[in-house]
Amino acid sequence: MNPISTAILATAGLLISGSVPAVDMPMEGTARCGKCHAIDSSSMSPSFMEISEKYKGDKDAVKKIAASITSGGSFGWDYGEMPAKGMGASDAEIQSLAKFIAGLTK
Repeated sequence: MNPISTAILATAGLLISGSVPAVDMPMEGTARCGKCHAIDSSSMSPSFMEISEKYKGDKDAVKKIAASITSGGSFGWDYGEMPAKGMGASDAEIQSLAKFIAGLTK
């Protein structure tokens, strides 16, 4: 394949992929939270990226996100109430997911 064809294909790939983060939701997020949350799009709940942006620059972001997952609620979003413990997540799963969400936008 010549260099021009390679460049065209690479550019097309980038255009198709858009700005979707190149990360996968952790298993606990998929099993517990993935029914309502996605990494980069919101429909019935805020995306993990939106949540991460809300806490960007906050040194206590992980702690606050974990507390929100644990207690449940609406947190000022217009999506309704999230159940406490995010559909039965363990404390370890909550901590792991809170770190993941907070780390999306550093």
